[in-house]
Amino acid sequence: MAVSCGQRRPSLIDTFLVLCLLLPSSTVNSTPVAAHRRTISAHLRRLNKPASPDGDLIDCIPSHLQPAFDHPKLRGPGRRRPLDPPERPKGHNASSSSSSFHVQAWASSGESCPEETVPIRRTMREDILRASSIQRFGRKPAVAALRRDSISSAHEHAIGYAMGNHYYGAKAGLNVWTPRVTSASEFSLSQIWVISGSFSHDLNTIEAGWQVSPQLYGDNRPRFFTYWTSDAYRETGCYNLLCSGFVQTNNKIAIGAAISPTSSLNNRQFDISLLIWKDPTHGNWWLELGSGMLVGYWPSFLFSHLARHASMLQFGGEVVNIRRSGRHTSTQMGSGRFATEGIRRASYFRNLQAVDWDNSLVPLPNLRLLADHPNCYSIRGGVNAVWGNYFYYGGPGRNFRCP
Repeated sequence: MAVSCGQRRPSLIDTFLVLCLLLPSSTVNSTPVAAHRRTISAHLRRLNKPASPDGDLIDCIPSHLQPAFDHPKLRGPGRRRPLDPPERPKGHNASSSSSSFHVQAWASSGESCPEETVPIRRTMREDILRASSIQRFGRKPAVAALRRDSISSAHEHAIGYAMGNHYYGAKAGLNVWTPRVTSASEFSLSQIWVISGSFSHDLNTIEAGWQVSPQLYGDNRPRFFTYWTSDAYRETGCYNLLCSGFVQTNNKIAIGAAISPTSSLNNRQFDISLLIWKDPTHGNWWLELGSGMLVGYWPSFLFSHLARHASMLQFGGEVVNIRRSGRHTSTQMGSGRFATEGIRRASYFRNLQAVDWDNSLVPLPNLRLLADHPNCYSIRGGVNAVWGNYFYYGGPGRNFRCP
């Protein structure tokens, strides 16, 4: 990791280091000076870590300097401070989750950033060059390509969803895989969507999950991600912390960093728990990953419809199919196996719940299932005493039934 700093006036440490360069070596190597230099070097080693096992550089940024506070409504004295954690939804048992902050490669040895800082994956020149334009870097295509009712869409889904009510949050456990993505312009993801507004022009969404996106990250590792928009993906919102919006409060989770370990066929399954809910006091939407690990929040002023409540919840997988050479992509969704293959082979979402008007977690009512290209990616659900509402989903993409 490394610490990024903005322009600042020289500090006493800076002055000390300059003087050390000017002093004779015998003076610099005197015991008090050498001890002080060792103290400084040790402190820098704590802050400036080497690249993580996935090749990322993680910067520990002072909390008040994170991108969220570039937003006009968060500028000014007294505003550059993350809010305190809200009350969790009733019925939420943090200890029931199987994951902790040791779910990312960069933190696998117990690393974290110092207090009062947040870990941010460093954006490199190569990341921006892979995007279609600087303006679209870190953003999804406009919603015309994302309509759930269009079989001609380049975006294909296998999802469970609920609608027709007022929702104040969603929670689920989902297992993590490393699906094959066959083109740099495609991605494969599994996530929760919290939605309000119309798909045509004023869609508000909050999204979180894991994704493989070679164009965004430059590799094929599954990565923890967030997204938001308030105008159907046109001009507002972005992935992770690539624009002002999401306020991170956690010094152990790096949004956009790789998740490790992952699930494997016929072997151990690794899943994460995600909870998104609206703080009944301040109205902001908070995100929790794993066992009580608050990541941060989306301020309510970012949204129009979601400033009040959500009207739809979605859970599941999505891939981009660019149909290179006129054929369906072989990009996998989830594990790359169809839903009918079940446990330890297919991907799953389990313990699907909603947050109601009383800030209580309740079983997800009237869950509907949709696979818009079932010969390529399928979905199959059920209910039991251990997993509550659940479903398996995913598939290989191109096959003899999906040419």
